[in-house]
Amino acid sequence: MIRHVDANRRRGRLYGTYTRAVASRPGMWFTRTFVWRLDPILMRLTGGTIGMAPMIPTALLETTGTRSGRMRRNVVIYFHDGDDPIVVASKVGDPQHPAWFHNARAHPDVRLGGEDRTAVVVADDGERERLYGLAENVFPPFAGYQRRAGAAGRTIPVLRLTSRVGP
Repeated sequence: MIRHVDANRRRGRLYGTYTRAVASRPGMWFTRTFVWRLDPILMRLTGGTIGMAPMIPTALLETTGTRSGRMRRNVVIYFHDGDDPIVVASKVGDPQHPAWFHNARAHPDVRLGGEDRTAVVVADDGERERLYGLAENVFPPFAGYQRRAGAAGRTIPVLRLTSRVGP
């Protein structure tokens, strides 16, 4: 079970320093080169208790591959809006969406931190902006990612992961 992450909770200076380091050019290189590859393995092996970004609220997102139909695992930053976890498909502001977003859209039955969920893309612009603002409270570099994506003509999607109803 994932811990509840309050997007409105104030974070300290150490957290701000850490997130700026992660979003720096060397930090993004390290993240792309090592963290994106090793974190899903580490999270799966430890039942989601240990990840490579210890201060950032992350969880293992399991999706079904759009073309392959195989299980795909990615670690995502999340927070809660009410009871629902929210995830942002930022891919550090790259021009294209992350593969896991395409998978979640094609096969909305997902698992986050071992919990069955249904991924719903937030379609209302006002709601997406409200949630994106909360995401920036949790992980301030999301603001820069949004600027980078916008310059490339991409709007970063936000997904609400609702409780799955039924079998």
